[in-house]
Amino acid sequence: MTTKYPLLNQADQITLLRLLGFGLQLLLVLFGADTFGLSLQIAALTWVMSIEGVYLALITWQRQRLVRSELTLFATLLMDILFWGLWLGFSGGATNAFVTLLLIPIVLAAVTLPLWAPWVLAVAATLAYSLMMKMLPAEAMMHHGHGMDMTSHYLGMWLNFVITALVITTTVALLIRRIRRQDAQMALLRESQLRQEQLLALGTASAQMAHQLATPLSSMRLLLEEVQEANCPVALNEMDIALKRCESTLSELRDTTRSIREGHQYQASPEQLAHQLRQKILLLMPATELDWQERLAQVDPAARVQADMNLIPALMALVENAAGASQEQIASSKVSVTLEVQDSALQVRVRDFGAGIDTRVLGQLGSSLISSPKGMGMALLLSHASFERLGASLTLSNHPECGSVAEVSLPLCGGLAA
Repeated sequence: MTTKYPLLNQADQITLLRLLGFGLQLLLVLFGADTFGLSLQIAALTWVMSIEGVYLALITWQRQRLVRSELTLFATLLMDILFWGLWLGFSGGATNAFVTLLLIPIVLAAVTLPLWAPWVLAVAATLAYSLMMKMLPAEAMMHHGHGMDMTSHYLGMWLNFVITALVITTTVALLIRRIRRQDAQMALLRESQLRQEQLLALGTASAQMAHQLATPLSSMRLLLEEVQEANCPVALNEMDIALKRCESTLSELRDTTRSIREGHQYQASPEQLAHQLRQKILLLMPATELDWQERLAQVDPAARVQADMNLIPALMALVENAAGASQEQIASSKVSVTLEVQDSALQVRVRDFGAGIDTRVLGQLGSSLISSPKGMGMALLLSHASFERLGASLTLSNHPECGSVAEVSLPLCGGLAA
């Protein structure tokens, strides 16, 4: 459903306020001088408003470009204070009833710019008001017809202006910052929810595929037993290995699904986790040229890592990705795996010797599905979700020499590194 009157964007809203302000200046000069007691200096106002009109035409034309940079937007708001100050100065100065319109640029800065901007504009507006107070003629300090001294009245107006500017630059600006922070948190929550929905869909599809794989695997096992009578040892051995791997993977998928559904977790020592990972790589990826670096000699024996059934498969997915990347680049499945404890966490680094990760998708890998010639990043997305459930984190980066590095940081509990 679309709205009949779409909302204006930020550039259009600011431009509309400027044009309305310029229109108010024209109306007051042409029709409101006597009503509001404005002391107009027509010659000076003509020049000021002519230059302001040209300025407004230029920034209206370039309004979209000007709001893209904080400095250019701040500069235009500073110019707004200058033109309002000149207009007020030549139409009564501090005696002008519309002097508080100097606050408009400060409000806009408080809403759209960092905290320093409204403070600078508040100082500029206060200086402009103070200059107008300084230039008040002596006769303006006396109430017409009564001879009453109006100095205290104008000082009170000036003080009220300063207090209002301070309230805007503190209360309003801080409230806007809090709202922006909450909006950023809500955006992160929406991204997390979307990621969880994607993972739920992937989990459902995995369960369906596992169910579909069970029957043909059973049939292939029966056929293999029948084909063994043909006595072809090499082919039969390769088929048997492939079937065992499929059956093992299917069994692990079932166990993992049940473990996730029941929320089952356990604690393992860094040495146990390292042993499980290395044995898994040697068993399922025997062709991999593994550079294994285990630096756990100084780890507290009481230290434990929170784990579940999906942790080792998630780490294996990183190793498989690394082996594939190395194979593409150097025609060898070379992978470097390093385990060490740093900052009370077990760091598992998996490095490949491939072409590295495209910087355009580096920040998206692991957090969302992406479309690329090499795939959708599904394995990394699933691995990242598995690490998140355990309070761990996954960081991807390009190695300075060649290839890329996937670093998993698993918090330690029950002990620290010695």
